[in-house]
Order: sequence, then structure tokens, then C-alpha cells
Amino acid sequence: MNSGVVYALAAYVIWGLFPLYFKALEQVPSLQILAHRMAWSLLFVALLLAVLKRWSWMRLLREQPALLARFALSAVLLSSNWGIYIWAVNSNHVVDASLGYYINPLVNVALGSVLLHERLRGLQWVALAIAAAGVTVMAIEVGHVPWISLSLALTFGSYALLRKTAPLGALEGLAVETAVLFPLAVAYLFWLSTQGMNAFASADLSTRWLLVAAGPITTIPLLLFAAGARRMSMTLLGVLQYITPTLQLALGVWLYHEPFAAAKMVGFGLVWVGLAVFLLDGLRAAWGRPATTLPSLDDGVAAPPKL
Repeated sequence: MNSGVVYALAAYVIWGLFPLYFKALEQVPSLQILAHRMAWSLLFVALLLAVLKRWSWMRLLREQPALLARFALSAVLLSSNWGIYIWAVNSNHVVDASLGYYINPLVNVALGSVLLHERLRGLQWVALAIAAAGVTVMAIEVGHVPWISLSLALTFGSYALLRKTAPLGALEGLAVETAVLFPLAVAYLFWLSTQGMNAFASADLSTRWLLVAAGPITTIPLLLFAAGARRMSMTLLGVLQYITPTLQLALGVWLYHEPFAAAKMVGFGLVWVGLAVFLLDGLRAAWGRPATTLPSLDDGVAAPPKL
């Protein structure tokens, strides 16, 4: 098997199993989990960069101060996405979270059309319309817009838009983003300690290690994804990305027994049909190009999910 496929599969499976990790921490408030994820991710990324001796990219930050502001904005979107996802999992909304990552590629296309003025093909419009119908069905049934799903899709879609043309790689970009978030995370955890509310201080040893593990758990699948993306076609990578929300959906329904009523089945079904149309259109477009040309993001290929 192509080693790139192995790396990408490993990344998507790890992301798909994230609910297991966050459920193991459900006794810790979601905001504290988020703060630990910010802090330990930076420490782990810094350790990797030190081992790899990859610091030359920091010259770009000195030469282009505006780049730091751009990564500060992407850090806000990233932390928002992380926070919503952690809260959703630990509030028994794993199914809603999975829907967010199903519709994320379609949101990427919509944002590209609105903000970057990219022209959509006919079948892409059809896919968006079918998926929108699915979301509407669920909104009518539950009486409100599925805000968890849409928030996850929009925060990550906006994040992907910012990172699409960023001059830094996945590891280096994550280093800058977590460096921006690190002072806020540490200040918040320090304040909790002064108030006697820091869960880390009162937790058992296994919970403490789980919180520390947020660093490698966040970074390792990103590195696997980056390694896979360099070794395989972007079209196949775009197809494999649906492993993540599928595993999440399976966990939500079969392991955590979250409700999956008829209206939700219809809504998900319409989203899946829309994705099928979207993928077919992307594959057709990719096959119509010369072999040396890679598909763009609007061909069904999304950036790695920042779960």
C-alpha cells in the first residue's frame, strides 16, 4: 500500500476517535480542557521543532509583521473550533459534531465562492443545494438551526481559508497559533488555581496525564496528515477525509446512544447525497486534467480538520 495512504488513514482514524479521548475527560470543564490543549500543544510542538532544528521560518515573522496578525486571527478561529468541539462531545452532541465535519468541504466551497469569487461548477451548486436542504430539514424538526454543526463547519472553513495561502507549514503554523494562545491559556489556568477551581490540581494522576497528552494527540495526526498529503493524490485524500465524521457518527449513535430520529436520518441522508454529487464532480474534474495537475480545494479536498 502507498505509504501516503497509510499516513492519511492513520490521521483520519485518530481524528475520528477523538470523542473517546474527550469523553475520558468529561469530568473536567470544557474550557479548562481547551486551555490545557493550547498550552501542551505549544510545548510539544516546540519540542519537535527543537529536535528537527526547524527554526528558519521564524525569519518570516520578523520580516513580515502582518503575518503574525494573520496567524493571530487563525488562532482565534482554531481555538473557537476546538472549544465548540470539546463542549459538543462532552455535552452528548457527537452526532451534531460529525455533521459539522461532513458539511465542512461544502462550506469551504461556499466561502471560496463568496470571499474569493471562485466560480462554481453546476454540480457544485447542486451539491450545496441538496446539503442545505438536509440542514433545513433538521432545523425544522428540532425547532432551531443546528448551530453546533454550522459553527464547527464555519470556524474551520474560515480557518482553512486563512491557512490556504499561508507561507508556513502545518507544524510551524500550529507553533505560531499556539504561541498566540499560550499566554491566555496559562493566565486562565493560573487564575483558576488562585480560586481553587483548577481541575488539574485536584484530579487523579490518570486525568492529569490525559490533559498533558493533549499536546501529542493534537500534533501527531497533523504530522501524519502532512506526510500523507505529500505522498498521494489530493483527490484520494479528499475522499478519505470522510472517514473522520463517519467514525464520529458511529461512536455517537452506537457507543453513546445519542438520538438519531427519522428527521435526522433524512437530513443526514440529504447531506450525504450532496457530498456524493460533490465528490463525483471533483473526481470528474480531476480526471479531466493533465496528470501533473492537482485538484484545488473546491474539488472536494479539504485541509486537515482541527478537531
